[in-house]
Amino acid sequence: MTKTSDEQNSVTPSTDALARAAQAASNGAGLPPVHLWNPPFCGDLDMRIARDGTWFYQGTPIGRPALVRLFSTILKLEDGKYFLVTPVEKVGITVDDAPFVAVDFSAAGAGKDQDLVFTTNVGDVARAGAAHPLRMTRDPETGEPAPYIMVRNGLEALIDRKSFYRMVELCTHKTHEGARWFGVWSGGVFFPVIASDELP
Repeated sequence: MTKTSDEQNSVTPSTDALARAAQAASNGAGLPPVHLWNPPFCGDLDMRIARDGTWFYQGTPIGRPALVRLFSTILKLEDGKYFLVTPVEKVGITVDDAPFVAVDFSAAGAGKDQDLVFTTNVGDVARAGAAHPLRMTRDPETGEPAPYIMVRNGLEALIDRKSFYRMVELCTHKTHEGARWFGVWSGGVFFPVIASDELP
């Protein structure tokens, strides 16, 4: 039998309860093992992550970075949908694009020995490479490249514009899978950004 909206809301945990559960699960020891949790679905929460990485609750931005960070640690992707999960509860949330934004990166080395280490708006750190691949799409509105990096457990970060422009400065041309590409090396992997013949 399908629950009504009122019935769903009556069993949906509050943000305070989720925050307490996230804090207890991490216990100061890093990220909770959300990939091991499969609790019952408790309904959707009026929470949204905008494309710029801002978290909203009931239409209002969440202004406490520590709380946003806490919620980000219990975020899980299942079958293309995003949830906040604890060992005993799971609630759905809305994500406009990627759940995280890569706001900066550091670069070390050069060529095939180059490493790019990205930092997200919620404090995650990911070194681009086989375990944390870069992915390029096109922005549906502008047609410009839209770059992403895999952060953890299927959760990606959209690389912000200033970081993308810095990354482009480190790109080089290379034949990749039979075609000539302009791309970047990191972690021993070449990541194509744009076909060489598409450049001016």
